[in-house]
Amino acid sequence: MRQIFLLPLFFSLISVQAQSVTGLWKTIDDETGKPRSIVQIEERDGQIFGTIVRLFRSPDEEQDPVCKVCPGKRKNQKIIGMEIISGLSYDQDDEEYSGGEILDPESGNVYDCKIWLSEDGTLKVRGYVMFLYRTQTWLPYAE
Repeated sequence: MRQIFLLPLFFSLISVQAQSVTGLWKTIDDETGKPRSIVQIEERDGQIFGTIVRLFRSPDEEQDPVCKVCPGKRKNQKIIGMEIISGLSYDQDDEEYSGGEILDPESGNVYDCKIWLSEDGTLKVRGYVMFLYRTQTWLPYAE
């Protein structure tokens, strides 16, 4: 009888473990709580990359903006289609992807980055410089 009760727990643990960081994720504005963008996260050559595929903009905002403050080759590039996460590799010990960078297209700042799946199925995205960091929670998105 005890085994019957443990079976659903076992299968729920497997499903959490089987989730992947790849796919579509909805970013949320820290201040307003409103959706900001949809980011497509994909794996290429064993590393994780993220590209903005959609922006949620109010009618009075530029609908297809360019990044005027971004550094290097990203300067004046359209934000939709811009790669904002690059070069993350999986760290088995910490069960997270790290070692890459994330760009904030609003400020043009580039930060060290790590991401991981939380137990509730959301994606935790942390940008940091040394010991200063900010962590956002991204939500799974289905079209």
